[in-house]
Amino acid sequence: MRQRLSSEPDRYRGRRRVPTPPRSRYAAVVTTAFVGAGIVALGASALPDAKDVSPTVLDELKQASVTSQDAAARADNADRASRDSRSKDSAEPEVWLLPLQGYDFNSPYGVRWGKMHTGVDLVASEGTPYVAIHDGLVTKAGWFGGYGNVVIVQHADGSEAIYGHSSAVSVKEGQQVKAGDQLGLVGQTGHAYGTHLHLEIHVKGQPIDPVPYLQERGVDIKLQVEAIYSEVAAS
Repeated sequence: MRQRLSSEPDRYRGRRRVPTPPRSRYAAVVTTAFVGAGIVALGASALPDAKDVSPTVLDELKQASVTSQDAAARADNADRASRDSRSKDSAEPEVWLLPLQGYDFNSPYGVRWGKMHTGVDLVASEGTPYVAIHDGLVTKAGWFGGYGNVVIVQHADGSEAIYGHSSAVSVKEGQQVKAGDQLGLVGQTGHAYGTHLHLEIHVKGQPIDPVPYLQERGVDIKLQVEAIYSEVAAS
């Protein structure tokens, strides 16, 4: 058996361990930088990008915005309608007036000399101005058969006032007039006996008695009284 010489170095029996060199300060800094960047990237990936949001989510956001705008618009429209309603409620009542002053009431509505007289005659001197009894649109201004020179005014409710036998007319067809605006002058043109204003009221195309119709609107054509503001119109 061979004896080991004392001069031979000891041999390590088994796996040799290679010593790990110590980390440098540079390596530690680089490692820390990479770790920090990873954390930042991870945090950023948690925040949704606008282009990465699904179409469904975008549609829901848009729909919510539109719904909010619609609600605001409806609230604004409701407020405007309420203001308009209050404005209408506070509006002044309609005005009705006598067609002229200082006349004699003659020939009432009804049968006269075997024929139907479809209006009333208000006797006044020739050339006396007469006015509109109510606001409306002039639909006829000029010669009109037996009425002679006539002015016809259609009111907002569809009723009409006919002023006949004028010596002259002061308005034109298509003109808007207010109660009290001059329409013409009293005369005796057409089928007339003496100077007077013939006044007719038509409702739904049919003549009616002007006396009760105007009384309901605050005007007593027989007594030559006008209330100006109609209680019927105001109610």
